[in-house]
Amino acid sequence: MKNNLLVIFLALLILSGCVGVSSKGIFGTGVSVALDPRSVGTQVDDSIMQKNLSARILIMDKKYLLSVKTKVLDGRIFLTGKVDNPEEKLKLTKLAWETDGARSVRNDIKIKEDFNFKQSAKDILITSQLRSAMIFNKNIKATNYQIDTYKKKIYIYGIALTPDEKEEVIKEAKEILDVENVIASILLLDNLRIQKD
Repeated sequence: MKNNLLVIFLALLILSGCVGVSSKGIFGTGVSVALDPRSVGTQVDDSIMQKNLSARILIMDKKYLLSVKTKVLDGRIFLTGKVDNPEEKLKLTKLAWETDGARSVRNDIKIKEDFNFKQSAKDILITSQLRSAMIFNKNIKATNYQIDTYKKKIYIYGIALTPDEKEEVIKEAKEILDVENVIASILLLDNLRIQKD
């Protein structure tokens, strides 16, 4: 009974975060409504979808609270993180597809392996180097992107204002030392369903 109350409390806590969309944006890293190229309605829809999916994942199993991340951009769902076995990965993919309003699902979840401190530190360094490069590049709106690195593979999610900006982001990622692969899930502003006027 205590565990069920805890799960319900955490789910409500996650869902109550919908109010903060104007100050936190989709990524929760200070991206504001004014800087986001999506319409306010699309941002709210994406935020609600993300909170809904996060709550359903948490209800499925509490261990996913820290190990699985979700992102929703224009109705497209992106999953990252680590799980114990392939069956869990498939269950999470199915759960994402069952989310109301889902247009597509990209599952970049990895199967867990033994913790490697050296590798983890390297991944953090790669992420911070790319974040810095994007901030200092005048042709990139760095606030529109989320970066995850796992085993020297960079996963980039975001919205590019132009095709040139998208290419610039990928170029910056490939120039980081020791990067083995760049997986870019970057949407172009022109391809969004509803844009700001």
